[in-house]
Amino acid sequence: MWQRVQTLYSFIATALTVSMLFSLKAVVPDGNGGFAETIKYSEYIPYLVLLLIISLLNILALTAFRFRVFQMRTAVLSALVTLCLQVWIAVDYFTTSGALVFRFTAIFPLLALICNLLAARGIASDIMVAESVNHLRKSRKNRK
Repeated sequence: MWQRVQTLYSFIATALTVSMLFSLKAVVPDGNGGFAETIKYSEYIPYLVLLLIISLLNILALTAFRFRVFQMRTAVLSALVTLCLQVWIAVDYFTTSGALVFRFTAIFPLLALICNLLAARGIASDIMVAESVNHLRKSRKNRK
């Protein structure tokens, strides 16, 4: 399971989204160089729901290595939901006033999206290899 590169991509995507559950989204600076308020992703219910859905989809994609088609579809679905989350964070970034300072975790969904797409591509190539090997076995049996 862990020797496949798509499993590592799925793990990285899972780690990024799970880490967002516990990290800061933005801070409100005060005049003294400190922070007046911190805002976590888990404090806003829609972000929390999206992060939980993405994390569950990533865990499913990570553990469903025996069912390649299901694993690929789950990785693609996770990538789509992650894209929605990233767009939402970008809209929040561009519509808020200068009072909020977003943390570097705002790009985690983009990194997870890339990892999910790379994992889906690796799973699709594994499916193609398995089908071609199966096709070669069948053609060899038919020759005998």
